[in-house]
Amino acid sequence: MTWLRRAALVLLPVALLGAAAWTLHVELRGLHLHQVERELSALPAALLALAAGLTALDYLLLSAYDVLALRYAGRRLPYSRVVFTSFVSYAFGNNVGFALLSSGSVRFRLYSQWGLSALEITRVVAFTAAQLWAGLLPIAGVALLSGLPVPLPGWAARALGAAALAVTAAYVVAAARGTTLSVKGVRFSLPSLPLTLAQIVVSAADWALAALVLHVLLPPASPLGFVQLLGLFVAAQVVGLASQVPGGLGVFESIVLAALTPAVPAPAVVSSLVAFRLVYYVAPFLAAFALLATHELLLRRAWLGRVLRGAHASFAPVVPWLAGGAALLAGAVLLVSGATPAEAERLHLLRRAVPLPVLEASHLVGSLVGTALLLLARALVRRIDAAWAVAIGLLAAGAVASLAKGLDWEEATLLVALLAAIAPFHRQFYRRSSMLEGVPSAGWALGVALLVAGSIVIGVLSYRHVEWSRDLWFTFAFHGDAPRFLRASVAGVSLLVLFGVATLLRPAPPEPPRTGQAELDRVRPLVDRAPESYAHLALTGDKCLLFAEADAAFLMYAVEGRSWIAMGDPVGPDPAATELAWRFRELSDRHDGWACFYQVGPAALPRYLDLGLSLLKLGEEAVVPLDGFSLDGSARRALRQAHARAERDGLSFEVAPAPAVPGLLPDLAAVSDAWLIEKGVREKGFSLGSFDARYLAEGPVALVRLDGKIVGFANVWASAARVELSVDLMRYHPSAPRSTMDYLFTSLMLWGRAEGYRAFNLGMAPFSGFEPRQLAPLWTRMGARLYRHGENFYNFQGLRAYKEKFAPEWRPRWLAAPGGLRLPAILANLAALVSRGLKGVVTK
Repeated sequence: MTWLRRAALVLLPVALLGAAAWTLHVELRGLHLHQVERELSALPAALLALAAGLTALDYLLLSAYDVLALRYAGRRLPYSRVVFTSFVSYAFGNNVGFALLSSGSVRFRLYSQWGLSALEITRVVAFTAAQLWAGLLPIAGVALLSGLPVPLPGWAARALGAAALAVTAAYVVAAARGTTLSVKGVRFSLPSLPLTLAQIVVSAADWALAALVLHVLLPPASPLGFVQLLGLFVAAQVVGLASQVPGGLGVFESIVLAALTPAVPAPAVVSSLVAFRLVYYVAPFLAAFALLATHELLLRRAWLGRVLRGAHASFAPVVPWLAGGAALLAGAVLLVSGATPAEAERLHLLRRAVPLPVLEASHLVGSLVGTALLLLARALVRRIDAAWAVAIGLLAAGAVASLAKGLDWEEATLLVALLAAIAPFHRQFYRRSSMLEGVPSAGWALGVALLVAGSIVIGVLSYRHVEWSRDLWFTFAFHGDAPRFLRASVAGVSLLVLFGVATLLRPAPPEPPRTGQAELDRVRPLVDRAPESYAHLALTGDKCLLFAEADAAFLMYAVEGRSWIAMGDPVGPDPAATELAWRFRELSDRHDGWACFYQVGPAALPRYLDLGLSLLKLGEEAVVPLDGFSLDGSARRALRQAHARAERDGLSFEVAPAPAVPGLLPDLAAVSDAWLIEKGVREKGFSLGSFDARYLAEGPVALVRLDGKIVGFANVWASAARVELSVDLMRYHPSAPRSTMDYLFTSLMLWGRAEGYRAFNLGMAPFSGFEPRQLAPLWTRMGARLYRHGENFYNFQGLRAYKEKFAPEWRPRWLAAPGGLRLPAILANLAALVSRGLKGVVTK
């Protein structure tokens, strides 16, 4: 018997569904979809609004189920929570099927969040399940006893009606006696008599309201009055509940359809049933789903916030690239859509809601938006702020145009999804430059042109059967797809041409401002306080200056191509220097440039890693400690002897202070010109100074005289901080003794020690200190090989050997720059800056 019961539970729904399917097949033979569509369109809006209002009233009445159930469970909750739980659970139960499981699961989820125990929730679920039948049985009993036409013998219908009323009466009597039931060992008492009577009244009102919704939607020719329809409705719902099909779909309709036809035409009945399904089932379910999803998101808003912030941080760096790709995709979709015919059925539906001028304008707007998105893609990749705002507007306009020109909901969904994807990332589009700034690359321009041309080709192929003529330009009709394609194509190409003309006619972007006297006056105190000697390069005037707040620090830089190259570390206290480095990074990024830091020291390397830059070792810098520097001892014998020999040869050393330099400039210029001619080189820049009267007058100059005549000089980087001493220009006359430079350096170090400086910076030896190991990075191995075998290009080993005789400490120097394929261009730009042009890179 157990096996038979299980088989019956499985077979009964299948049998009911099969019978319903057969009934629908018989009743709907010869029915066409457009007939149902016509009948649906004929339904008055007032009746639909009335049905929607009755549905809302019924779902509000359903909250009384939960109010009574909570009273039975001995709990009270705010009415707003009760209404919310009732609406969501019944909307799910009516549509999902297996109401005890689906609506019970929703109740368990929500009521457990609001403090009810599992036993209390079980009592609530049991009460609401019983209440569903509490009103249904007496209505069904009265309907069957009153002679409702059903496919049963009269005596069987009356017997079932009497049984239904008997069950209701027995339930009332048992409740009045306070009967306790036991189900599988679990004992529970029936509701009190007042609760039981309230159950029956509320449930009966619920069924009556639901039937009234259908009654309102039925055609006027329906032969059934409301009372008869109520009985039919209840009988159909009972069979639908027994089938366990979600909402009794198909089963309920087959019974109502069989009862009303042929008195009412089948298309009219089907359209009413479809409207009933949409109003009473689908609309509440969609609303309940949205409410439940919103409720769950609000419960997890802290966790969701963390997830969204994590996702935002993870995807933010690549969003501009993705946004550019999304703009290309959306633009291509809109252009192809504008070049292909719209679906006839959708145009047929659209014709009733959208006037022809709106459809024509929407088609044109869609193609223009598609072309504009293609043009906008490059600006999005470049992170331009206006491009983000325009893209949001274009995607929204494209979505509206897609619906208005052909109900292309798939296309509109894609555009809305792309809009939602880039909308939260406004901060990633921070450049204030114009969207037209910068010359478009040939590849990008060719790609956009090919996409537009491809859409035109698709359109020509789509309408190859059309006889082209001048009249097509002025043909306006709902099914005039070919004329719309022609007009949209011309508009898109015109927009492309206008953009090209605007690109060609726009002025060139401004160069970064050069340093003027005001900036030099502003930076001079910072240079004087700087412990690093290279800060004096700011006084050359060939670099731009960027200041921190309150002039706490400064950074000097120059721009070559897309490379924004800072000379050395920012000069100033570490917090201000770090903030300034970030500002420089953002400034260059805002102009679509690559931020680089040239010859930075090891102490600040974590700063540049935080900036997202790669590090390339350039070489090592020689720094001579001056605290113990002297010419005494065996270690300094060679220097001592060379210094004494130079003085015996008539060389003398002095340091001319800044006020005395202008008077020495003619003699210094003669030495400099002779040195340049003898070496066959020209002036350098950026990381080196050049012979400039204003620059030399900024500080002291070390002089070497031969019998009173200047034969060598070096401008001295000597700050008031007295930490590090160094020189920039070092030049001597070809007639000077060979020991002139050794004598100058040695004398200057002795002078610096006497003046209280702690170190003398001899400058960098390129590519020294590189490890030629097999597993070293490619750049390190190439640098080591160039250092060992590149004497034909530069005296790498000789330069280091010359500096070694002063027994310096070697400190590594680095280039912090973006890596990857940009590095060769950055190195070329850097070389061009130092050599004052690419010509200077390959020639002296």
